Amino acid sequence: MNNVDTVIDGRDLEPPEPFVRTMQAPAASGPGQRVMLRLAREPFPLYQALASNGYSWRTERGADGIVDVLMWRE
Repeated sequence: MNNVDTVIDGRDLEPPEPFVRTMQAPAASGPGQRVMLRLAREPFPLYQALASNGYSWRTERGADGIVDVLMWRE
């Protein structure tokens, strides 16, 4: 994924730390800033939180199984 301003590598973090960091990062960034979260599995509960807070996102799963979630707010 291109044009990423902040990367959160949540693969080695214990819950709920990846969720907490993810929700703090876009809030601290300005409009158009892009945050990417890297995880070992797809974060289905995160999608509802993003939608409820006005964020858009795109999810990609790599050949290695790592899930990258790119999120932003216009």
